[in-house]
Amino acid sequence: MNIEHLVQVALDQGEGILRLAPNWVPRSFCIPGRRIKLHPDDYYAFGAHRGGIDERWFSSTVAADNGPETRPDEGLSYFVVQDGAETHKALLRDAIDVAGREIIGSRLMDAYGRWPMFAKFFDNKGALPFHMHQMAKDAERVGQQPKPEAYYFPRQLNNHGGDFPYTYFGFVPGVTREDVRQCLLDWDKGDNKITFLSTAYRLQLGTGWDVPAGVLHAPGSLCTYEPQYASDVFGMFQSLVNEVPIGWDMLVKNVPDAHKQDLDYILDMLDWELNMDPQFREHRFMTPKPVRPLAEMEQAGYQDMWISYRSSEFSAKETTVLPGQSVTLVDQGCYGLIMLQGYGTMGRWTVETPAMIRFGQLTNDEFFVTENAAKQGVRVTNLSKTEPLVMLRHFGPGNPDLPAL
Repeated sequence: MNIEHLVQVALDQGEGILRLAPNWVPRSFCIPGRRIKLHPDDYYAFGAHRGGIDERWFSSTVAADNGPETRPDEGLSYFVVQDGAETHKALLRDAIDVAGREIIGSRLMDAYGRWPMFAKFFDNKGALPFHMHQMAKDAERVGQQPKPEAYYFPRQLNNHGGDFPYTYFGFVPGVTREDVRQCLLDWDKGDNKITFLSTAYRLQLGTGWDVPAGVLHAPGSLCTYEPQYASDVFGMFQSLVNEVPIGWDMLVKNVPDAHKQDLDYILDMLDWELNMDPQFREHRFMTPKPVRPLAEMEQAGYQDMWISYRSSEFSAKETTVLPGQSVTLVDQGCYGLIMLQGYGTMGRWTVETPAMIRFGQLTNDEFFVTENAAKQGVRVTNLSKTEPLVMLRHFGPGNPDLPAL
């Protein structure tokens, strides 16, 4: 089938809901925490030299940037079509290229010409390096997009906290530009001690954080759901993590060639006002907020909670359908979703949460709901009499339903 026909068949089969295939991403600088349900034999399926698989990306139309050996489709989500006994897959990015207005709606296509966000699970045994994601002014200089992001820590994926369930954000009051410059000058001395200039916050399950572009952060070892803008830019500012050296090339990966040794340019990539915010927790910490009064929703058989709501570039909800209940979810924008717990039906689809997934195996736990289907309402039924059906839903920029919270 050509892509136009394949997309139409997929939309017809799912009544506006696309089934997506699991999308695994390795990182050479990470050790997997082994909580994202991948089979134990498959965490190094890309090859040990590529690093372990510690991320699963959702509704992604942006390729991962993992160095010269990155596969052409690494990080890109596929939608799935069943044609009798045959299964076909094609890129979600290509589907939006040929049928964007039908899939993501005219508002997003007119403004962006693409699906401009994605989400992921990242799952690390230890803390990540202290790093930042470029703001628009710096990302554009290397032909990239900025990358604001947010974190949420699902209870279902955190039966243990890993080695360091704390995250460093920004700088403590009084840190100067010269303090940070000295850390960069000390890069090859082992630990450049840049986290001595920061504050670590203990991570709490069922809560999250907003992380604008330009803010330094060292994500802790909880398995994390991360909605974000569609980009994979970063710069590592920490030279030694978990006793593993980080190369200078990881600091300047997305820096123009003429500035790869320019400390002033590198320091200017930081949003100093946000990094020095003395009320960082008050401004960036997020607890779930009910979409409607909780008692009203529970009486109707469900709970719908905003879990990412401080950024205009994306938003996310945790949606729970109570045991034995059905609900029609109506939203004004398209969204991707990943199942966290339980099983049931969603429109024409059976939805279920696998306990373990082989690399390359298809699942029924990830979908993309088109704008028309979202507006018309998606009927979700929990077929269990005892277990809640729980999903995470990620929305694009300017979500019409997102209130000022």
